[in-house]
Amino acid sequence: MACFYCKGDTVESTTVYTAQIGKAIIVIKNVPCEECEQCSEIEISHEVMLKLTRIIETAKQLMQEVAVIDYQQAA
Repeated sequence: MACFYCKGDTVESTTVYTAQIGKAIIVIKNVPCEECEQCSEIEISHEVMLKLTRIIETAKQLMQEVAVIDYQQAA
């Protein structure tokens, strides 16, 4: 797959996704993504974004001030 921005090659990777909900912060680590080898731009698939949305909705119900979640365990 080619990078949307620089057209460089992308490789499978993982990233950290952060969401701020009000005053709370949710950090989700080990999120699957495609990363550009040239410019390091990250692209997250639609399927993974849907799972992230579900994880965030669940975390909001259990919310504390900061939550760190492992994608591989929660997805």
